[in-house]
Amino acid sequence: MEKKIPVRSEVDPQYTWALEDVYASDSLWENDLEKARSFPQQLAAYKGKLGESAKTLLAFFQLSNEISVLFDALYGYAQRRSDEDTANSLYQGMTSRAMAVMVATDAAGSFETPELLAIPNETLDRFYQEEPALEEYRLYITRIRDKREHILSDAEEKLLAAAGEMSQAPDQIYSVFADADLKFPDAVDKDGNAHTVTHGTYIPLMHSQDRTLRKSAFTALYSVYGQFRNTAAAILSAQTKQLKFRADARHYASTLHAALDGNEIPTEVYTNLIQAVHENMAPMYRYVALRKQLLGLDELHMYDLYTPIVGDVDVTIPFEEAKETVYKALAPMGDAYRAILQEGFDNRWIDVYENVGKCSGAYSAGLRAHPYVLLNYSGTLDSMFTLAHEMGHAIHSYLSNKTQPVTYSNYSIFVAEVASTCNEALLMEYLLANTTDKRRRAYLINYFLEQFRTTLYRQTMFAEFELEINRRNESGESLTAESLNALYHELNRQYFGDGIVIDAEIDLEWARIPHFYYNYYVYQYATGYSAAIALSRRILKEGAPAVQDYLTFLSGGCSKDPIALLRGAGVDMATTQPITEALQLFDELITEMEQLMQDGPSIDGDA
Repeated sequence: MEKKIPVRSEVDPQYTWALEDVYASDSLWENDLEKARSFPQQLAAYKGKLGESAKTLLAFFQLSNEISVLFDALYGYAQRRSDEDTANSLYQGMTSRAMAVMVATDAAGSFETPELLAIPNETLDRFYQEEPALEEYRLYITRIRDKREHILSDAEEKLLAAAGEMSQAPDQIYSVFADADLKFPDAVDKDGNAHTVTHGTYIPLMHSQDRTLRKSAFTALYSVYGQFRNTAAAILSAQTKQLKFRADARHYASTLHAALDGNEIPTEVYTNLIQAVHENMAPMYRYVALRKQLLGLDELHMYDLYTPIVGDVDVTIPFEEAKETVYKALAPMGDAYRAILQEGFDNRWIDVYENVGKCSGAYSAGLRAHPYVLLNYSGTLDSMFTLAHEMGHAIHSYLSNKTQPVTYSNYSIFVAEVASTCNEALLMEYLLANTTDKRRRAYLINYFLEQFRTTLYRQTMFAEFELEINRRNESGESLTAESLNALYHELNRQYFGDGIVIDAEIDLEWARIPHFYYNYYVYQYATGYSAAIALSRRILKEGAPAVQDYLTFLSGGCSKDPIALLRGAGVDMATTQPITEALQLFDELITEMEQLMQDGPSIDGDA
């Protein structure tokens, strides 16, 4: 019998998040929104005056902090309420109203950067002496002034801002093209039954044990992309051209430099990742061979990469059990860390179960009152890992907010996935250490191996493709469907080796990856994963000193650049070492999986 999904009003409050900790009522939210409407006028009063005196500059920053704190609550509350039931027009409206006031406030304060740049060095030095409280903002001011060579004149900045909407066009066009316009034929299984192919159903179909269905879905999807390959190439080419235009306008040496500079990341971090993976292709080739062996195939194809190589372990994990297991698994993190975890469990930081209209997926929102975690918990192993993952984000936000002043409380996107993935790694190590059943152990190792394949290898391949297409555009080469297909084919051959058939259809995969419109974003999945693996291994090996370094990192916000923060925790992402060590662990796991195959009963569920 299919389980009935409750409407929001039917959900037990103990499994909902405590948004009353932000606003006890909607009317109190309305009061603060009215207060926020005066912010644009308050900011505008400082226009042309930031360089007048230390007192004026300090007052401006203090007002900016007050604005940040209030909008954190206003928008955070409205968006969380909206996500409880996306069909609720009241909270959709509140979210839109909060956003409108935020946009108006940002526009009113747009004079900040040019005015901070215009203050002479000797004047700033005098300001710091006259108002010691300004020291809190020295790093913030320095970061803006360090980018002086990339800041344009007022007229040029206005022109570039006016072109902002056009720069979003490739992404917007691609989204409409891929999500709205493309329709795929049905896939057919071994019994002749039809299965609908959409972006949402494609990967689940690739997980099917029915190879006929997998191949049919694979062919159905890419046959359509093949029909529109020239359109897809033109959209992606336009994306590289707009990135080059903006990088050139801001006097950056390359689009890569322009993209990474905002987060204070050296370009070597990006290229080191690719280099380190290139030097460690052998484990991936071993994994491909193991997959082929376990699936019992004469030929392994690209549509065989997602189907599980170990039969499902049929277990249901109630939420209370998941909390207990995650708590135990994070024992190496020490009492202080687990006290925050328990506080989140006990004080309704988490919205646990699905209800009608609830936002899908999972996320953590680091509000200043305390973090909020949205789940759609379903009792699977993956659900338990998601709990560990999102609570990693939550504790990172909690510590940064509690430790850093408002100006430095938001951590960089570069380190955003480190805390979440470190929790997952510790949970996996705990489960493996407490599992004696060989089939369950093989199932867990397979889960771990797939994380390495999809996060470290696959995202690095994406990063290399994105770097190469931008380099080609920067050197004046045209990006055609044929050249993109050829490049993507060669990368697949390089990353997967000779043990798999590089089907012609996969050459078109670049056309279905929206991340290529995110401006050099995907590499951070791989670097974040590598850093998290390194940190978890250090914590397990060294104990308290490593934990203290890690907690300092979590508490750092953006008070240092991301590389320096991670270096303080014992991981140097400016080198290839963390990536290399993570891939060595991948290699060790493959060896253990091979050993499990040789010993004992079959792990595919058959005796």
